[in-house]
Amino acid sequence: MRGAVLYGPRDVRFEERGAPTIIKPTDAIIRISATCVCGSDLWPYRGISPVPQPTPMGHEYCGIVEEVGSAVTAVKPGQFVIGSFFASDNTCPNCQVGYQSSCQHKELVGTAQAPLLRVPLADGTLVPTPGVPSDDMVPSLLALSDVMGTGWFAAHAANMMPGKTVVVVGDGAVGLLGVLSSKQMGAQRIIAMSRNESRQKLARDFGASDIVTERGDDGVARIKELTSGIGADSVLECVGTQESMMQAIRSTRPGGSVGYVGVPHGVELNGEELFFTHVRLHGGPAPVRRFLPELIELVWNRKINPGKVFDLTLPLDRVAEGYRAMDERRAIKTLLCP
Repeated sequence: MRGAVLYGPRDVRFEERGAPTIIKPTDAIIRISATCVCGSDLWPYRGISPVPQPTPMGHEYCGIVEEVGSAVTAVKPGQFVIGSFFASDNTCPNCQVGYQSSCQHKELVGTAQAPLLRVPLADGTLVPTPGVPSDDMVPSLLALSDVMGTGWFAAHAANMMPGKTVVVVGDGAVGLLGVLSSKQMGAQRIIAMSRNESRQKLARDFGASDIVTERGDDGVARIKELTSGIGADSVLECVGTQESMMQAIRSTRPGGSVGYVGVPHGVELNGEELFFTHVRLHGGPAPVRRFLPELIELVWNRKINPGKVFDLTLPLDRVAEGYRAMDERRAIKTLLCP
């Protein structure tokens, strides 16, 4: 089969790769219905996270089970399934408290930009939908495998509660779905930070009540102005830079919480400053598997439509074009169809 391979900075090729096979009895093979390019894929694409050798790409996926190993009992061929970017057994102590992305036996699922995908630990990783979805529902179901699950975790980690004020730092797919998550969880006021007109519009569609275009200290000052000098109850940090993290912490009121899900690059925190903020920090790789059953139900019943973050759809063999569009911020998120 052919799939996406990253060779180096801005060098994505669609080329021959070996088709996946069952290696362990706990594996499953799925035929991809849709995959996509993630904002976190741009870190190695831009050369910020070096790749030492040609690397198959893709960690967001949904599709039809084709084959299962002899030990797999929770899913079967013919079912439509969604999984997370980390395979997990869903039984270890970390999984049992809802942190499947820290499973003691976790494995990265990182070769999904291809027609077929091997998923380890299939029983603990894959969640079937109630049936085979209609084509128009597939983008929203695909979003659950990472960006919607990550936005949901950001809101959860920020201790989002009904009636509260939320700030979302970052207007990529995760940030925008953090807005949707906060709205679904009952936030009274959602302040989205964005300078991009199309992303601002989608943020408002998802429930943002205010848009802040300022960044850094100016952004913090604007948040304080909008919150009577207090700051937000919950702040979702969805970028991963030093500026975005400090903007998030400084925009949070004493006793408030920051949920950080942007993969950190060069982030360093001053312990003394943090000590006197009285701000809680929680985050990390989203335990998407914890939230999949609830999120699948919301999408299946058409209560949420996270698939709206996909504003560019391409055939899989044009994957390099999809990376370029996101790198140049011409697209929020690229959907890829095998």
